Amino acid sequence: MGIFEKLFGKTKESEKMSNVKLAVIYYSMGGTNYQLSKWAEEGATEAGAEVKVVKVPELAPQHVIDENEGWKAHVEATKDVPEVTLDDLEWADAIIFSVPTRFGNIPAQMKQFLDTTGGLWFNGKLVNKVVSAMTSAQNSHGGQEATILNLYTTMHHWGAIVASPGYTDPVQFTSGGNPYGVSVTVGQDGKMIEDVEAAVKHQAKRTVTIAEWVKKGNQ
Repeated sequence: MGIFEKLFGKTKESEKMSNVKLAVIYYSMGGTNYQLSKWAEEGATEAGAEVKVVKVPELAPQHVIDENEGWKAHVEATKDVPEVTLDDLEWADAIIFSVPTRFGNIPAQMKQFLDTTGGLWFNGKLVNKVVSAMTSAQNSHGGQEATILNLYTTMHHWGAIVASPGYTDPVQFTSGGNPYGVSVTVGQDGKMIEDVEAAVKHQAKRTVTIAEWVKKGNQ
């Protein structure tokens, strides 16, 4: 028996999930976290989940965006992606967040949105949501793990169930090995250095699988 089989057991085809609703909520300036979100959508859809990809509102002034060609181009390219609402959180059984790092923490845009969830929290509407997170940075020690863990702090206050990928699949060892959630390094050219597509899809499938277990347990 190989090391991967010892760690993870024999591989088998994933069963289709039924009736799981997943919201993938992201913030992105250059497109990296948007791409991670789209891969998550693909992985969760393959697992049978109903998925919506939504972005948090931009807080930066338009003139600042216009001064950065890459940022401006991404905003234009994703103008038709709907902005997240509190209704999306209430609708979802599971939520995947994808954000870049900001000094080891989440961007103000995501924090501002999370700060509006107090009403849902107070009324118990966020309890037992299954959540997971992804991130990116311009170097491999640029606060990637800290960013995800800081986001999870809010999730613990929600009473949500954190579905981190851990080392539940060999793909984790080929994509940077972050057990808290997929993270990727982005070069100065704006391109991802690690190949994380398969890891993102695994994380998405794991998230909706756990959400399915939770839904069945509550029925």
